[in-house]
Amino acid sequence: MKGVVIYWSGMGNTKMMAEAIQEGMNQNYPTELYYVSEFDQDITQYDKIALGCPSMGAEQLEDIEFEPFFVNVESQLVNKDVLLFGSYGWGNGEWMEEWQQRCFQSGMNVVTTHIVNETPDDTQLTEYREIGAKF
Repeated sequence: MKGVVIYWSGMGNTKMMAEAIQEGMNQNYPTELYYVSEFDQDITQYDKIALGCPSMGAEQLEDIEFEPFFVNVESQLVNKDVLLFGSYGWGNGEWMEEWQQRCFQSGMNVVTTHIVNETPDDTQLTEYREIGAKF
């Protein structure tokens, strides 16, 4: 079993979530952590894939780095266990619902999704470690 956490973060909130999730996943199997622009591996080599991106603009994925990355790997994630996470500062989390539906339609096994408004506090970070350990 091998895991990976790939994320994009503008303000550091999603990065904090990514690090906590990776820490939890590492309790059960080796898990690598990558900022999206640094990921240069074969994503199909991972059994568990956690993807993190905050809500941007009109509640959408970040479109300069993360969206192009996701488009490139989307078809390679069929039947893969995926965890989606991210932060938002406005709206109601609609971007996550749309992203989850997109993943389902692409054939991914979305195990869980998690969002946080603004900066995660210590209690939420503990929760993300637990989520990672259960993933």
